[in-house]
Amino acid sequence: MKVLHHLRCLAAGFALTCAGRAAETLPAKPAHYFNDYARVVPAATAAQLNGKLEEFERATSAQVVVAVFPKMQSDSSLEDFSQRIFQSWQIGQKDKNNGIALLVFVQDHKLRIQTGYGMEGALPDALCKRIIADEIAPHFKRGDFGAGLSAGVEAILKATRGEYKGTGRTVAGKHPRSRGLDKVPLVFMVIMLVIIVISKARQPRGTVYHRGGGVYWGGSGWGGSSSSSSSWGGGGDFSGGGGSSGGGGASGSW
Repeated sequence: MKVLHHLRCLAAGFALTCAGRAAETLPAKPAHYFNDYARVVPAATAAQLNGKLEEFERATSAQVVVAVFPKMQSDSSLEDFSQRIFQSWQIGQKDKNNGIALLVFVQDHKLRIQTGYGMEGALPDALCKRIIADEIAPHFKRGDFGAGLSAGVEAILKATRGEYKGTGRTVAGKHPRSRGLDKVPLVFMVIMLVIIVISKARQPRGTVYHRGGGVYWGGSGWGGSSSSSSSWGGGGDFSGGGGSSGGGGASGSW
Protein backbone atom coordinates (compact mmCIF):
# COMPACT_ATOMS: atom_id res chain seq x y z
CA MET A 1 0.00 0.00 0.00
CA LYS A 2 2.83 2.36 0.87
CA VAL A 3 4.48 1.69 -2.47
CA LEU A 4 1.20 2.38 -4.26
CA HIS A 5 0.80 5.63 -2.31
CA HIS A 6 4.30 6.79 -3.29
CA LEU A 7 3.64 5.97 -6.92
CA ARG A 8 0.43 8.00 -6.84
CA CYS A 9 2.28 10.95 -5.30
CA LEU A 10 4.96 10.77 -7.96
CA ALA A 11 2.33 10.59 -10.69
CA ALA A 12 0.50 13.60 -9.24
CA GLY A 13 3.72 15.60 -9.05
CA PHE A 14 4.58 14.72 -12.63
CA ALA A 15 1.11 15.73 -13.78
CA LEU A 16 1.42 19.10 -12.04
CA THR A 17 4.80 19.68 -13.64
CA CYS A 18 3.44 18.87 -17.08
CA ALA A 19 0.45 21.15 -16.51
CA GLY A 20 2.73 23.99 -15.50
CA ARG A 21 4.89 23.53 -18.59
CA ALA A 22 1.81 23.32 -20.79
CA ALA A 23 0.59 26.68 -19.46
CA GLU A 24 3.97 28.24 -20.22
CA THR A 25 4.39 29.83 -23.63
CA LEU A 26 7.95 30.26 -24.78
CA PRO A 27 8.75 33.48 -26.62
CA ALA A 28 8.58 33.04 -30.37
CA LYS A 29 11.87 32.94 -32.28
CA PRO A 30 12.98 36.58 -32.63
CA ALA A 31 13.24 38.42 -35.91
CA HIS A 32 16.56 40.05 -35.10
CA TYR A 33 19.78 39.45 -33.17
CA PHE A 34 18.98 42.25 -30.73
CA ASN A 35 15.39 42.33 -29.45
CA ASP A 36 14.13 44.84 -26.90
CA TYR A 37 10.60 43.78 -25.99
CA ALA A 38 10.74 45.85 -22.79
CA ARG A 39 11.55 49.09 -24.66
CA VAL A 40 14.38 50.13 -22.36
CA VAL A 41 17.14 50.62 -24.96
CA PRO A 42 17.38 53.65 -27.28
CA ALA A 43 16.53 52.80 -30.89
CA ALA A 44 19.93 53.91 -32.19
CA THR A 45 21.75 51.67 -29.71
CA ALA A 46 19.47 48.72 -30.53
CA ALA A 47 20.08 49.11 -34.25
CA GLN A 48 23.84 49.43 -33.75
CA LEU A 49 24.05 46.30 -31.62
CA ASN A 50 21.85 44.37 -34.03
CA GLY A 51 24.15 45.24 -36.91
CA LYS A 52 27.23 44.33 -34.89
CA LEU A 53 25.82 40.90 -34.05
CA GLU A 54 24.87 40.25 -37.66
CA GLU A 55 28.40 41.07 -38.80
CA PHE A 56 29.77 38.83 -36.06
CA GLU A 57 27.94 35.85 -37.52
CA ARG A 58 29.21 36.67 -41.00
CA ALA A 59 32.80 36.83 -39.74
CA THR A 60 32.79 33.90 -37.31
CA SER A 61 29.66 31.80 -38.02
CA ALA A 62 28.77 32.12 -34.30
CA GLN A 63 25.36 33.52 -33.37
CA VAL A 64 24.81 35.84 -30.40
CA VAL A 65 21.18 36.75 -29.68
CA VAL A 66 20.03 39.33 -27.12
CA ALA A 67 16.45 39.50 -25.85
CA VAL A 68 15.18 41.95 -23.23
CA PHE A 69 11.77 41.08 -21.77
CA PRO A 70 9.58 43.04 -19.36
CA LYS A 71 9.12 40.01 -17.10
CA MET A 72 9.81 36.28 -16.92
CA GLN A 73 6.57 34.46 -17.73
CA SER A 74 7.31 31.11 -16.12
CA ASP A 75 7.18 29.44 -12.71
CA SER A 76 10.39 27.53 -13.44
CA SER A 77 13.90 28.68 -12.60
CA LEU A 78 15.72 31.23 -14.72
CA GLU A 79 18.20 28.55 -15.76
CA ASP A 80 15.54 26.08 -16.93
CA PHE A 81 13.54 28.76 -18.72
CA SER A 82 16.64 30.09 -20.50
CA GLN A 83 17.61 26.59 -21.56
CA ARG A 84 14.20 25.97 -23.14
CA ILE A 85 14.32 29.33 -24.92
CA PHE A 86 17.76 28.52 -26.32
CA GLN A 87 16.66 25.11 -27.56
CA SER A 88 13.48 26.55 -29.07
CA TRP A 89 15.36 29.29 -30.94
CA GLN A 90 18.15 26.88 -32.04
CA ILE A 91 20.87 29.51 -31.69
CA GLY A 92 24.18 28.65 -33.37
CA GLN A 93 25.17 26.32 -36.19
CA LYS A 94 23.94 22.73 -35.93
CA ASP A 95 27.36 21.18 -36.52
CA LYS A 96 29.20 23.62 -34.21
CA ASN A 97 26.63 24.55 -31.52
CA ASN A 98 28.29 27.96 -31.42
CA GLY A 99 25.40 30.03 -30.13
CA ILE A 100 25.05 32.41 -27.18
CA ALA A 101 21.92 33.97 -25.71
CA LEU A 102 21.87 37.01 -23.44
CA LEU A 103 18.43 37.14 -21.80
CA VAL A 104 17.27 40.00 -19.56
CA PHE A 105 14.06 40.19 -17.51
CA VAL A 106 13.72 43.81 -16.42
CA GLN A 107 11.01 43.67 -13.74
CA ASP A 108 12.58 40.60 -12.15
CA HIS A 109 16.06 42.21 -12.13
CA LYS A 110 17.47 38.98 -13.54
CA LEU A 111 19.61 38.11 -16.52
CA ARG A 112 21.45 35.13 -17.92
CA ILE A 113 24.12 34.32 -20.47
CA GLN A 114 23.38 30.91 -21.99
CA THR A 115 26.07 29.21 -24.07
CA GLY A 116 25.95 26.47 -26.69
CA TYR A 117 28.08 23.37 -26.37
CA GLY A 118 30.68 24.72 -28.78
CA MET A 119 31.16 28.00 -26.90
CA GLU A 120 31.80 26.60 -23.42
CA GLY A 121 35.55 26.63 -24.00
CA ALA A 122 35.78 30.25 -25.16
CA LEU A 123 33.10 31.46 -22.76
CA PRO A 124 33.19 29.28 -19.60
CA ASP A 125 30.71 29.75 -16.78
CA ALA A 126 33.16 31.74 -14.64
CA LEU A 127 33.78 34.24 -17.43
CA CYS A 128 30.03 34.61 -18.06
CA LYS A 129 29.64 35.43 -14.37
CA ARG A 130 32.38 38.06 -14.56
CA ILE A 131 30.85 39.70 -17.63
CA ILE A 132 27.50 39.97 -15.86
CA ALA A 133 28.96 41.30 -12.60
CA ASP A 134 31.64 43.61 -14.02
CA GLU A 135 30.32 44.77 -17.39
CA ILE A 136 26.52 44.62 -17.34
CA ALA A 137 25.12 44.87 -13.81
CA PRO A 138 26.81 48.19 -12.83
CA HIS A 139 25.07 49.97 -15.73
CA PHE A 140 21.75 48.24 -15.05
CA LYS A 141 21.85 49.43 -11.42
CA ARG A 142 21.98 53.00 -12.75
CA GLY A 143 19.08 52.29 -15.10
CA ASP A 144 21.25 52.53 -18.22
CA PHE A 145 20.29 49.36 -20.10
CA GLY A 146 21.77 50.55 -23.37
CA ALA A 147 25.24 50.99 -21.87
CA GLY A 148 25.02 47.71 -19.96
CA LEU A 149 24.02 45.68 -22.98
CA SER A 150 26.60 47.40 -25.17
CA ALA A 151 29.34 46.55 -22.67
CA GLY A 152 28.06 43.00 -22.26
CA VAL A 153 27.85 42.34 -25.98
CA GLU A 154 31.34 43.74 -26.54
CA ALA A 155 32.79 41.54 -23.78
CA ILE A 156 31.08 38.43 -25.19
CA LEU A 157 32.34 39.13 -28.72
CA LYS A 158 35.90 39.73 -27.53
CA ALA A 159 35.89 36.46 -25.59
CA THR A 160 34.56 34.38 -28.47
CA ARG A 161 36.10 36.05 -31.51
CA GLY A 162 38.38 33.75 -33.47
CA GLU A 163 36.86 30.55 -32.08
CA TYR A 164 35.29 29.80 -35.49
CA LYS A 165 35.74 31.08 -39.02
CA GLY A 166 32.76 32.47 -40.87
CA THR A 167 31.50 32.09 -44.42
CA GLY A 168 30.59 35.73 -45.00
CA ARG A 169 26.90 34.85 -44.80
CA THR A 170 24.32 34.42 -42.06
CA VAL A 171 21.83 31.58 -41.72
CA ALA A 172 19.06 34.00 -42.69
CA GLY A 173 21.10 35.04 -45.73
CA LYS A 174 21.08 31.46 -47.04
CA HIS A 175 17.31 31.43 -47.39
CA PRO A 176 15.89 32.08 -50.86
CA ARG A 177 13.62 34.79 -49.43
CA SER A 178 16.59 36.79 -48.22
CA ARG A 179 18.61 36.34 -51.41
CA GLY A 180 15.80 37.69 -53.54
CA LEU A 181 14.97 40.65 -51.36
CA ASP A 182 17.17 43.02 -53.37
CA LYS A 183 15.16 42.19 -56.52
CA VAL A 184 11.84 43.40 -55.12
CA PRO A 185 10.71 46.50 -57.03
CA LEU A 186 11.09 49.78 -55.14
CA VAL A 187 7.41 50.64 -55.65
CA PHE A 188 6.35 47.39 -53.96
CA MET A 189 8.67 48.11 -51.04
CA VAL A 190 7.15 51.58 -50.60
CA ILE A 191 3.63 50.15 -50.65
CA MET A 192 4.56 47.52 -48.06
CA LEU A 193 6.14 50.19 -45.84
CA VAL A 194 2.94 52.26 -45.96
CA ILE A 195 0.86 49.20 -45.04
CA ILE A 196 3.17 48.40 -42.11
CA VAL A 197 3.00 51.99 -40.80
CA ILE A 198 -0.80 52.04 -41.02
CA SER A 199 -1.20 48.63 -39.34
CA LYS A 200 1.15 49.58 -36.50
CA ALA A 201 -0.70 52.86 -35.97
CA ARG A 202 -3.90 50.87 -35.37
CA GLN A 203 -2.29 48.51 -32.85
CA PRO A 204 -2.49 49.19 -29.10
CA ARG A 205 0.58 50.99 -27.81
CA GLY A 206 3.11 49.25 -25.66
CA THR A 207 4.58 45.79 -25.43
CA VAL A 208 2.96 42.83 -23.74
CA TYR A 209 4.55 39.42 -23.23
CA HIS A 210 2.25 36.83 -21.70
CA ARG A 211 1.45 33.12 -21.52
CA GLY A 212 -1.40 33.10 -23.98
CA GLY A 213 0.03 34.92 -26.96
CA GLY A 214 3.72 35.72 -26.87
CA VAL A 215 4.81 39.22 -27.84
CA TYR A 216 2.78 42.08 -29.26
CA TRP A 217 4.36 45.38 -30.03
CA GLY A 218 2.96 48.65 -31.16
CA GLY A 219 3.35 52.38 -30.91
CA SER A 220 6.91 53.51 -30.34
CA GLY A 221 8.59 50.10 -30.70
CA TRP A 222 12.19 50.21 -29.44
CA GLY A 223 13.14 51.82 -26.16
CA GLY A 224 10.55 54.58 -26.08
CA SER A 225 11.65 56.03 -29.42
CA SER A 226 9.44 56.72 -32.39
CA SER A 227 11.43 54.20 -34.40
CA SER A 228 10.59 50.51 -34.62
CA SER A 229 12.32 47.40 -35.87
CA SER A 230 10.62 47.78 -39.26
CA SER A 231 12.64 50.95 -39.89
CA TRP A 232 15.88 48.97 -40.17
CA GLY A 233 15.18 48.24 -43.83
CA GLY A 234 15.33 44.45 -43.44
CA GLY A 235 18.85 44.37 -41.98
CA GLY A 236 19.93 42.14 -39.15
CA ASP A 237 17.49 39.31 -39.74
CA PHE A 238 18.11 36.36 -37.42
CA SER A 239 17.44 32.73 -38.23
CA GLY A 240 18.45 29.88 -35.94
CA GLY A 241 20.97 27.44 -37.34
CA GLY A 242 19.98 24.37 -35.34
CA GLY A 243 22.39 24.88 -32.44
CA SER A 244 21.97 23.35 -28.99
CA SER A 245 22.98 24.11 -25.41
CA GLY A 246 23.86 21.86 -22.51
CA GLY A 247 22.97 24.46 -19.90
CA GLY A 248 26.30 26.26 -19.76
CA GLY A 249 26.56 29.90 -18.80
CA ALA A 250 25.78 32.02 -15.74
CA SER A 251 22.93 33.95 -14.15
CA GLY A 252 22.97 37.24 -12.29
CA SER A 253 20.91 40.10 -10.93
CA TRP A 254 21.17 43.82 -10.24
